[in-house]
Amino acid sequence: MKKYQVILTRAYVVDVYANNNEDAKRLAEFFIGDPPDRSNKLDREKYQFKIGEMEMRMNEAVEADEYQEI
Repeated sequence: MKKYQVILTRAYVVDVYANNNEDAKRLAEFFIGDPPDRSNKLDREKYQFKIGEMEMRMNEAVEADEYQEI
């Protein structure tokens, strides 16, 4: 079995209740982390793959706009 390093770009829309937009961005970056490997032994055997180590490569909040809930 060969090893492949795959970079996944993920984007989330997260509602964060905070005191200001800078806190909202900082808290989202800090508390939203790497997802775990959700595959199980049956999946790995059926599709003949294995997930190795994962590392988040990009985690940057670029905007936080206050909005009113309806």
